Amino acid sequence: MVLKLAIVGSGLMGAKLGRLWARCGHEVTFSYSRSRAKLDRLAAETGGAAGSVADAVAGAEAVLFAVHWNRVEDALAQAGDLTGQVVLNCCVPLDASNTDLVLGPTTSGAEQLAVMRPRARWVACFNTNPSESFELVYARKGRAEPPQSLIYGDDAGAKAVARDLIRDIGFAPLEAGGLRTGRFVEPFAMVTAELAYGQPGGPALTYRFEKLRG
Repeated sequence: MVLKLAIVGSGLMGAKLGRLWARCGHEVTFSYSRSRAKLDRLAAETGGAAGSVADAVAGAEAVLFAVHWNRVEDALAQAGDLTGQVVLNCCVPLDASNTDLVLGPTTSGAEQLAVMRPRARWVACFNTNPSESFELVYARKGRAEPPQSLIYGDDAGAKAVARDLIRDIGFAPLEAGGLRTGRFVEPFAMVTAELAYGQPGGPALTYRFEKLRG
């Protein structure tokens, strides 16, 4: 099913996911960048659109929220109250140097976003998947057992939308519970970042968890 998607935050995560979803046939609008030229370039590359955050989220069937944690309040102010909208959050609550988490262990970025916009239908995903893996995973879609992306949230309908979008990229959604799971997933995202960027072998890290039987 073709969806109208809003990309709020057009850095590495937003730009790469937006490009791939456009290849899948979705209608993508890019927003929230320091450079309007970059938004226009992404729109031209994908056959999508570029605009303000308010324009992008208006009528969107799903929103990707992919901004640095220090820009969250500004991006939400431009997005409005997001009432009833499915919002895929891939943010990790990092400090300005991208070194340490600024929330935890008794709350999480996922939970705080839900407090800030309680009428939105939040679901978290992709925040444990380095963006460098997306093109490679997409290229192998259907030809190998898919790597996983953790997904967690309290809205079953929002999760259903997110699961389809995760599969579009070539990942398998891995159910991880409600938004409270963010307290544990966000530190795990720091582990995947260390494995991707701090250890040998390149940043295109993927993972699969398996439950052994017998």
